[in-house]
Amino acid sequence: MQLLRLTVLMGEAYFCKKPGMKNRKVFIKEGKENMDVNLIHKYLSEESYWAKGISYRFVENSLGNSFNIGAFVDDKQIGFGRVITDYYTFGWLADFFVLEEYRGQGISKMMLSYLSDQPWYNRLRRVMLNTSSAQGLYRQFAFGDLANPTYIMEIHRPDIYLAKHE
Repeated sequence: MQLLRLTVLMGEAYFCKKPGMKNRKVFIKEGKENMDVNLIHKYLSEESYWAKGISYRFVENSLGNSFNIGAFVDDKQIGFGRVITDYYTFGWLADFFVLEEYRGQGISKMMLSYLSDQPWYNRLRRVMLNTSSAQGLYRQFAFGDLANPTYIMEIHRPDIYLAKHE
């Protein structure tokens, strides 16, 4: 995919060459203050497979403790992702999504490219994520299978938000 990047004061603007988005600017912004928390909550709680039922308060608080990026067209947020990180050794990519009507147009690649350009991101020793369907996308950004899967452990509570306790 061919992207033309334009650096702007509040982030990055990308001009997408795909039909339907041709010559439309997609702006990548960072910071909780620039995110549409209502849209993010609605997507995560109603449409995502990983955070069904999550409360607004949990979403809002999670954004306050993460590096947040969003994709915007005409000031409307169309994509989101966050990195839970200490900015020096470790990062966990979480809650990445693009609204369905904007998928297949390179928006995820734009967001991941923006993230990859952050100086702090490139000094992290380990960056991880979970995905059920986008392995091909993330492999384009140097992600691979776990080097030592038996070293990784987890406590997994997939339906915790459906219990409605806070």
